[in-house]
Amino acid sequence: MTFAFVAKHRHIWPVSWMCDVLGVSRSGFHAWLKRPISARASYDAKLVMEIDKSFKASDRTYGARRIWRDVLEDGLSCGLHRIERLMRQNAMRARPKRRGKPKDDGERSVIADNILDRDFQADRPNQKWLADFTYIWTAEGWLYVSVVLDLFSRRVVGWSMKADRDTSLVMDALMMAVWRRGKADALLHHSDQGSQYTSEQFQRLLHDNGITCSMSRTGNVWDNSAMESFFSSLKTERTARKVYRTRNAARADVFDYIERFYNPRRRHSKLGYLCPMAFEDRAVQT
Repeated sequence: MTFAFVAKHRHIWPVSWMCDVLGVSRSGFHAWLKRPISARASYDAKLVMEIDKSFKASDRTYGARRIWRDVLEDGLSCGLHRIERLMRQNAMRARPKRRGKPKDDGERSVIADNILDRDFQADRPNQKWLADFTYIWTAEGWLYVSVVLDLFSRRVVGWSMKADRDTSLVMDALMMAVWRRGKADALLHHSDQGSQYTSEQFQRLLHDNGITCSMSRTGNVWDNSAMESFFSSLKTERTARKVYRTRNAARADVFDYIERFYNPRRRHSKLGYLCPMAFEDRAVQT
């Protein structure tokens, strides 16, 4: 490791000076330079290239487990601990989660029953949809992002982004989901009790499409925690470290995250580290 440090920094400081400070001989360093690289070190270097590619492709958000699966998929054989060691040695660290667990002190909904009842498992696509919206700050003001998530694959099937958090924001997201997925039988739509979801227009839209309404208890984000998890990932992995000058810039970045990264590429721990689209494709094949 000492010789590696000298080799890495010899364009900055004289080799003789570093060898004296570190207590090693110059002849030993030059002999080390000429020594053939070991097979293990050569393979580590190859792994580091693949790790770096996966890490950067995830926008530096992947941890060792997701990167390990990318490396295995690329045909390189290694263990998880080796990936962890190489990431640690090369200062590759995924961003931490943004928020702690919220308190669970909600009351029963008086608008609609909590039919979902925190059962975040689905046997097939278009069985249970979750919905909510969040907000992103830009220099022009807030941008509101509404999302519809299919619980079966954790895939974003509908989304809408507007400067105003009115009923049309959540209606547009639902209409995109219906347009993409088609009209389904026995479909459950779960959201909180926000005025956008309790409005007459939105409730009529659910009824017209044969969708059953389910709502969280008042002030209880745990009843819709899978949706909260998606928004946490969106902000941790993309928007929290950005400064958007315009709403259009924020729209473009959220679109890129959802349609070019999250749905087709982001490995999800709940899906056996498959991305949502791959999980659905595998379900169709089986």
